Amino acid sequence: MNQYETVFILTPVLSDVQMKEAVEKFKGLLTKNGAEIINEELWGLKKLAYPIEKKSTGFYVLVEFKAEPTVIKTLEVNYRRDERVIRYITIKNEKYAAQYAEKRRNKKQEA
Repeated sequence: MNQYETVFILTPVLSDVQMKEAVEKFKGLLTKNGAEIINEELWGLKKLAYPIEKKSTGFYVLVEFKAEPTVIKTLEVNYRRDERVIRYITIKNEKYAAQYAEKRRNKKQEA
């Protein structure tokens, strides 16, 4: 299994409850397909660098997980189908990126 992290931006017109429902949907999709979720961070409502679909803000969410490569295609198809997601990116963490992410998580827990 490889380690991945995905960041997706949800439309700002959602309520807090709707935003959390969307996050749970994608986390459930990952676990259903055999992924192990390592970390989840809700970064909140942030200003976008440029307008997307006439929106200047969005809810940012980061999810770190371990999964087989086939799970990524399923996840990204579901991102495209869900109209609440306005942007997403999924990257595979190499050895050093995974170590850095672990250090960052540990530092955040200590603070």
